[in-house]
Amino acid sequence: MHLDLGVRDAAPDAVLAAARHAESGDFDGIQVPELAHDPLIACALAGSVTERIHTATSIAVAFARNPMTVAQAANDAQLASKGRFSLGLGSQVKPHIEKRFSMPWTAPAPRMREFIAAVRAIWDSWETGERLNVRGEHYTHTLMTPMFSPGQNPYGSPEIWLAAVGPAMTALAGEAADGFIAHAFTTPEYLAEVSLPALADGRARSGRKTTDVILTPFVVTGSDEPERAAAEKAVRSQISFYASTPSYRPVMELHGWENAADALHAASRRGEWDQMGQLITDDMMQAFATFCAPADLRPALEARFASVATRACVT
Repeated sequence: MHLDLGVRDAAPDAVLAAARHAESGDFDGIQVPELAHDPLIACALAGSVTERIHTATSIAVAFARNPMTVAQAANDAQLASKGRFSLGLGSQVKPHIEKRFSMPWTAPAPRMREFIAAVRAIWDSWETGERLNVRGEHYTHTLMTPMFSPGQNPYGSPEIWLAAVGPAMTALAGEAADGFIAHAFTTPEYLAEVSLPALADGRARSGRKTTDVILTPFVVTGSDEPERAAAEKAVRSQISFYASTPSYRPVMELHGWENAADALHAASRRGEWDQMGQLITDDMMQAFATFCAPADLRPALEARFASVATRACVT
């Protein structure tokens, strides 16, 4: 199982430093989320100063962009890294798409299927020189002249990973993507009973043989007791935030923690964010988090997830 470093600060200087740190250390790659900086630019920068590690967006918000801009930026990131880049996509949620990005919101799974197909069609047009002819419900791309085509990428097109939580988007990852990015708010049981069967259903629809599984697990670690205690407090807080959100309730329901989910949701509506971590029990922590010493991080994650995952990303 590959181990990647999650880079939350993707400002140019910071992502270059993180990439060099990962390259010189025990990491196999870096993954960059879309927070305060553009993850596609960050991956291109990171790929240009490294020779070994893999780079990936985890994730770039698809619906904040269009397939042409994503295809172009991902192609450049693949060139910059000499073939060591994967395009991780996600849908985000309706308020962010409409109110932060000022873009339209529609049913996410059908739109994402069309988005991925359009990106692949654009890459194919550049690769083969054949006419671009994408005509869908959400996206139309029918114009591509030689001036605007970068031509064949000597390293091939990037892999596409898709982030998903619910069964519909997870099945789409199996159907249309090369990798499935599981949300941090998952457990081995939820993966086995919900996510992996949905992935298999998607693969059956398309005939795909395999789908990589990429995890972003919660980790509690530290070099001494105060560091471990601080890490555990932070993870409890993160878990309580996700557990309070109705979108993630199915994970809680699978474990029989519906009452805790109700209590956390009520506490969130009262604004009791600082107190919510106290509602996360030790059993919940064991289900969601990996506890280990810093030196044991890779073997601890492999022992917990190697049977289902190809990559894990830790911050």
